[in-house]
Amino acid sequence: MNQSPALLVTLALITFASPLPAQETVHTSYMPVVPTETLATTLARMSVEKPGVMKRQLDLLQTRYDLRDEPESDVTMSRGKPVQSGIRVKLLPGTTWESLSTQSPEQIREADRFPPGFLPLPHPNHPEGGMLFPQFAIDEIKRQEGRDLTRFDLDFDLPDQFLPEFPPAIFLTTRTDLGDVSQGRLVTLDNYFELFDGILNPKQIEGLRLLVTPFPQQQFNQTDDRRSTRPSRGVSCFDCHSNGHTNGATHLAGDVRPQAVRHRLDTTTLRGVNIQRLFGSQRAMKSVEDFTEFEQRGAYFDGDHVIAAKKGVNILERATQVHFMAEFQELLDFPPAPKLDIFGQLDPKKASAAELRGEAVFAGRGRCTSCHVPPYYTDNTLHNLRAERFFNPRLINGLMAGADGPIKTFPLRGLKDSPPYLHDGRLLTIEDTVEFFNLVLETKLTTGEKADLVAFLRVL
Repeated sequence: MNQSPALLVTLALITFASPLPAQETVHTSYMPVVPTETLATTLARMSVEKPGVMKRQLDLLQTRYDLRDEPESDVTMSRGKPVQSGIRVKLLPGTTWESLSTQSPEQIREADRFPPGFLPLPHPNHPEGGMLFPQFAIDEIKRQEGRDLTRFDLDFDLPDQFLPEFPPAIFLTTRTDLGDVSQGRLVTLDNYFELFDGILNPKQIEGLRLLVTPFPQQQFNQTDDRRSTRPSRGVSCFDCHSNGHTNGATHLAGDVRPQAVRHRLDTTTLRGVNIQRLFGSQRAMKSVEDFTEFEQRGAYFDGDHVIAAKKGVNILERATQVHFMAEFQELLDFPPAPKLDIFGQLDPKKASAAELRGEAVFAGRGRCTSCHVPPYYTDNTLHNLRAERFFNPRLINGLMAGADGPIKTFPLRGLKDSPPYLHDGRLLTIEDTVEFFNLVLETKLTTGEKADLVAFLRVL
């Protein structure tokens, strides 16, 4: 039956006058495609919130770690940056490393004595997440290209002294005679051809060009839900993997939901990918080609191909572009280790007594070779450390700290060039890393054995 116009108007007025039902929280795997507020509103709101967000994260770091700048007097990275010394994870009052090593995981969990610095490390703003770059990297890319990777909502959190040297050295498996081919410069679109013409073949040069070319990414793009003030050309592979190594940039793993259980990622080095067989945050990719393609299709956009379509995902062509990029990456070598022989073990004629003792601990009581096998100190598989048996799950700055699950065995060659350590960067020094594994593996090393092990790890 047809309704009169007057009745329709009356019904409409009643509808709009009625109170709207309370909005329910929708739990979904997908990010919103249409923003609920304008970019100007988002920028203003998050800029105001930024000091509080950063204070919360920096307070957490101060609680967990000794952040003083105190480098080792005679240990440097490949281009001379000092390596930070000592254990930086703070113990809870009334505990010592020795007393912890005598307790079972259950005793430590029940007494809540697990060192806070050994717990998973949240992203500087875990509920928000996204790619975040150290200021020194932002400054150099802006100087060379005029491209700004500043986020209006966040700054990087870890102090510079605990990050890799910048720009890092570049060593090539094909031209070991050249040593560091970076010439102390950050490789970008401005200089890649100048630096590598005559050293690489044409396919590798094209692969390198693509690795330093910016493409749209979740936080840096042209849409109105980005996190840069101005529209951005995006990011390049080498914005995180500076010179094929790493600058310590962070992100969240894109492979799990909800947001609270996503893991912070510390950018890993690309050195030595030619001898690796597992890639990606959960190590599901079996070749560097798969990883290269996946990064721009998925990881750039938090693993959400729906939002990627909106923001301008770059689809790489497999037979040429992906393989050219992979071919260059597979040339990236570990730094020289003059004290190692051709089997990747210490040459007794060159190593110190402490280093030789450390190698014995590494292969013996430390049980390190159960996973980290010479010559590259990896077994190319995954292991579940089950560190969660030492603590009860808890929410830390938006991160649900619980099980890490299987973790890739990362190569230890060139270890001192790649702080911080573990997949989320929670361990600031090699000494922290030795203490973590001594506790988690329950190896009960002595103070002297741990010191010798650190000496050995520094020469790999």
